Amino acid sequence: MPPKRIISVVPSQTELLFDLGLNGEIVGITKFCIHPTDLVKEKTVVGGTKTLNLDRIHDLKPDFILANKEENTRGQIEELQRHYPVHVTDVNNVAEALAMIREVGDWAGRKAEAEQLATQINDSFQTIKSPGHSTGLSVAYFIWRKPYLVAAGQTFIHSMLEWAGFRNAFGDASRYPEVTETDLKTARPDLLFLSSEPFPFSEKHVAELQEICPNTQIVLVDGEIFSWYGSRLLKAADYFRQLRNTIGLL
Repeated sequence: MPPKRIISVVPSQTELLFDLGLNGEIVGITKFCIHPTDLVKEKTVVGGTKTLNLDRIHDLKPDFILANKEENTRGQIEELQRHYPVHVTDVNNVAEALAMIREVGDWAGRKAEAEQLATQINDSFQTIKSPGHSTGLSVAYFIWRKPYLVAAGQTFIHSMLEWAGFRNAFGDASRYPEVTETDLKTARPDLLFLSSEPFPFSEKHVAELQEICPNTQIVLVDGEIFSWYGSRLLKAADYFRQLRNTIGLL
């Protein structure tokens, strides 16, 4: 039987559940689950992705919890697994995201809807994979300030950068390393992408990085597009085309 009382503790997967038509089954979400805006406000908030309120979760009596290896805290998830069915996803690239969407649809009783969504996403990505797609430009993708952290290899963001046609300047490193001024000058990236999340980079942060990399083009980018691996992927191909146009590549 498909679950009737679902808690999602991962923002991108929460949006996916809504888009699969599971509004009636979703009973709990995190404070970072902000899409779709008109529906999430009706749900009970069970804390942050890494600071779950376990008592509130118990009060909701879920029959299924959707979590993620990277976004949630292992100890809290293991505690929840003692009481409830918990599905922990591990998504590091687009192919794994499509597999996750199909898997979620299968256990949620939305197999056909998930298959249609995954096919649409895959087809949209194929439209940007063409001869001359790769720009050859290297990118340092910033996710945090004080200290500066970038998305390196073995991350979903790394995979998305490649799909967008860019080379990760820190692709040989792993996960989310701290980078110094010296690291940036050594890497000499062609572009700096400042993400809107998890740290909300804005125009006021461009100048300080421009001082470190005076000859590098700096672009504010939509972090949800680069790091959300659910149904928001439908927007990625068009966004990548717009981004390349902003940079002057189209």
